[in-house]
Amino acid sequence: MILDLDKFIAKEQPYWDELSALLQNYDESGDYQQPLEEAKRFYYLYQRTSADLVKLNTFAGEVETTRYIERIVAKAYSRLHESGAGKVPFRPLQWLRRTFPATVRRHWRAFIISSGAFLVGASFGVGALAVDYDQKNQFIPPQFPHLREKPSKRVEREEKQDFDAFQGRHAFSSQLMTHNAKVTALAMVSGFLWGIFTLAIILDNGKLLGLVSYDYLLDGQGEFLTAWLLPHGSVEIPAILLGGQAGLVIAHTMFGWGTNLRLRQRFARVRGDLLTLIAGASLMLIWAGIVESFLSQYHAPNFYPWKIGFGALQLTSLILYLALSGRKKSQTRLVA
Repeated sequence: MILDLDKFIAKEQPYWDELSALLQNYDESGDYQQPLEEAKRFYYLYQRTSADLVKLNTFAGEVETTRYIERIVAKAYSRLHESGAGKVPFRPLQWLRRTFPATVRRHWRAFIISSGAFLVGASFGVGALAVDYDQKNQFIPPQFPHLREKPSKRVEREEKQDFDAFQGRHAFSSQLMTHNAKVTALAMVSGFLWGIFTLAIILDNGKLLGLVSYDYLLDGQGEFLTAWLLPHGSVEIPAILLGGQAGLVIAHTMFGWGTNLRLRQRFARVRGDLLTLIAGASLMLIWAGIVESFLSQYHAPNFYPWKIGFGALQLTSLILYLALSGRKKSQTRLVA
């Protein structure tokens, strides 16, 4: 495709100048609130000017005009995504019902990659223990000594403890909750290293779950394992995966694939989504910690079916919530 530069500039210049004039007017007017029609026009001009910038970068080499449009687009972008964002009142119920699940869905590719890495890690853990069981203690982190002992021994000891052994159980739950919060935070922050360590962290946690699951199933303790992990793990593990998702969103932003925006502009674009993912994962970890303290750590055998039922219901509800909550009716019908 050959771009007739003179004709293109003559045709599009009025739109660039109109957008520039609107921006100048907003700068001079301070906290001026746009009427709806003017806001629609502003957004149209922003989209059209952005498309023109892509054409100039792709098919022409007119440096001065390109820089002029880049400045306009950057300024308009800041107006749309920075200034306006701070003026929207926070509505917790709307955030829970619509914003959080919609944000998770919007970055579904990152969530799929995070989940895939976790499953690969779990498969590695199972395979490593199946090949050489004697190496089990080499894979278990030192902060989890209870996972090093034979599962049937631990189950026998746990089932004999009093139901109200509060201090030991809740101290252990607090330790696990702190560990998982660190893991989730590290998975997010590691995205600034282009996602390499984000994937490594998710793989490592998947490996640990694979090791533990295989160990307990091999020793015939599948019911105990499910009743122990499912009540809190049905929320805790997805929260860690959300941490990986946020880290991968950061990594994608660092690479800047498919956009001509500068790094600061790219991060301004995803800043709100990252804050939403971080807040959502944090709330999920808090809830998982509460469940773990008051439910998961009680190992009365006659209580197992109730724990498993609660965990299964919770996991199903979470999946439906993230997949469907806040969708418009037309979108829901289309998915169905």
